[in-house]
Amino acid sequence: MEFDPTVVRKTIDGYRHEPGSLIGVLQDIQETFGWLPEPALRLVSEQLGYPINQIYSVATFYKAFSLAPRGRHVCKVCLGTACHVRGGARIMEEMERQLGIGAGETTPDGQFTLDSVNCVGACAIGPVMEIDGKHHGDLLPTKVEALLKEHREKK
Repeated sequence: MEFDPTVVRKTIDGYRHEPGSLIGVLQDIQETFGWLPEPALRLVSEQLGYPINQIYSVATFYKAFSLAPRGRHVCKVCLGTACHVRGGARIMEEMERQLGIGAGETTPDGQFTLDSVNCVGACAIGPVMEIDGKHHGDLLPTKVEALLKEHREKK
């Protein structure tokens, strides 16, 4: 969705009388737009009375927030201890090779965003990658291409 200040104002209005609502407002804005556009953050600052640097501090502290557009499919490769010893780094390398991007980047066509995470809580089936919130475990680099193909075909 393209930035619409009316949508942001309605989101803010829904929280107007709740103290400490900044994180909830930012979550709802990100849910709507897929990321936190700079004009939305400025509007939140004006409407809720938080200094803009405080809003950016919160938005950059939590990994769940993104200040850049995200891909249609968000891929999170676990690099936690259990996944690491089972080949998580090889999965990340193959994802980077297949997508032509590095961790924290989005493909030019907007289809995929690739992130690394410290743990997805599925250590028993590591190495694990989460795509759009769904876990894919017991991965091998040879399985990456098929997973990406499956998600490319989803619109």
